[in-house]
Amino acid sequence: MGSMTVNLPDDIVALVAAKVASGEYLNESDVVRDGLLTLVAQDDALDRWLRDDVVPSYKEVKANPEKSVSLEEAFDGFRRHVRETAARLKA
Repeated sequence: MGSMTVNLPDDIVALVAAKVASGEYLNESDVVRDGLLTLVAQDDALDRWLRDDVVPSYKEVKANPEKSVSLEEAFDGFRRHVRETAARLKA
């Protein structure tokens, strides 16, 4: 297992120490390892979302611009949906 020294801001050092003091982690290395693994998982999830959802949607809009709506139209539709939902909930 490798080792390295890093400098962290005081508030992060306090957060790491609090995690260990609470018993949630055995030591500081475990806290940092878990944080980095969580960051990797978030990065992977973002990459999948971009690849699987955003890119195909972008390509669809570029190929069929007539199917898209402007941002203003989208917000108008959202506001209308919110008003209609609120009215239904009041009834």
